[in-house]
Amino acid sequence: MKESYNLEFKEEISRTFLKTVSAYANYNDGEILFGIDDDGQLLGMKNLATEESLRIENMINDSLVPVPNFEISVEAIGDLKVIRLAVKKGKDTPYYCKGKAYKRADTATIEVDRFELRRLAMEGINLNDEDRKASSQELSFAVLEWWLQEAAGIEKINLDILKTLNLYNKDGYYNLAGELLADHNEIGFSGIDIVKFGKDISQIQFRKTITNRSLLTQFDMAIELFEQYYIFEEIDGYNRTKKERIPKEAFRESLANAIVHRLWDINSFIQIAMYEDQIEINSPGGLPAGVSKEEYLYGNISVLRNPIIAGVFDRLNIIEKFGTGIARINEEYLHSMTKPLFDVSENRIRIVLPVIKIDKLDLPEDEGIVYGVLKEAGELTRKAIDLKTGFDKTKTIRVLNKLTTRQLITKEGSGRSVTYKLK
Repeated sequence: MKESYNLEFKEEISRTFLKTVSAYANYNDGEILFGIDDDGQLLGMKNLATEESLRIENMINDSLVPVPNFEISVEAIGDLKVIRLAVKKGKDTPYYCKGKAYKRADTATIEVDRFELRRLAMEGINLNDEDRKASSQELSFAVLEWWLQEAAGIEKINLDILKTLNLYNKDGYYNLAGELLADHNEIGFSGIDIVKFGKDISQIQFRKTITNRSLLTQFDMAIELFEQYYIFEEIDGYNRTKKERIPKEAFRESLANAIVHRLWDINSFIQIAMYEDQIEINSPGGLPAGVSKEEYLYGNISVLRNPIIAGVFDRLNIIEKFGTGIARINEEYLHSMTKPLFDVSENRIRIVLPVIKIDKLDLPEDEGIVYGVLKEAGELTRKAIDLKTGFDKTKTIRVLNKLTTRQLITKEGSGRSVTYKLK
């Protein structure tokens, strides 16, 4: 066994486990196993497990404010006994341990900073940043009205529609989400900073900062700049065909997700760096609480950090709320040699969209043959590849391993049911 984001081992009972209880209660269900060392070695409890369980319960009740929801059980593994402490994520955040709140960072437990503490406090009263009262109550919505006309057939926007979109609070004021979607706002860090570089970063061909405008205007202007640099027309005889150096839908999806999922208490723009061979999109704020990198990349889950803005973008058919953004971006690169990159840190999410490269394989002859067979067939077993290429088993396996290492193909299934397909 190994420790993880939501699993921690303790060789014995000491006060340090209380910080992890705070972290689990604040962010994500988790377990602590007592009687196992940091390396996963089973040691068992030295003292009577039932008495130690009561001790753990008393320590939590005496040290955590408020007291979270938890369960303690004694489990026998062979001749040894361990104590399992299961902690549930609570609704009354923040959960303090001796006056401090904690979170998990991979397998470590660390104290939250003041920004994170504020977010926990807002969550505890069921309030998002976008719910806060707008700094201005004199707002216009011509841009939003145009989008609603196009997407929903709504002829004219009114207060009832703004209430339905949750942009106007039931207590009689525009919230932050309303201000961000209004034609103009005074939110200094609401914006997108776009830079187009030349051959290297010392050559800046173009720079534009889009700020104090509706999120919808920011979205449109960024798309226009993308089209200017990465979409071109190819003339073939009398025909003109539009070509995309980078998939427009991949950029559109990445941009929409950066706008919808960013944090609004970080004084930073969304940053878009356009290079000759790729685009980088940096969004302020890491993953939402309780979402791991693996879940973000492969889980098709969506924890909405800004549910009001996401709801509007969903109604306007800009995004889907079902966590399919990453899958849709990857799908745009299905037949490309180059693949998108997703880099997640504590305070930022970076998406790199490379220029598409198709049928320009610089591969040795044997690898090119297998790649071509898979490209034509879609998905094959190793035996089927043997038959189509005329290679023997050993040679096919060697070539498949090389293509897998190059991240050009993926291996699906196990045992005799293993198949191979293009990544």
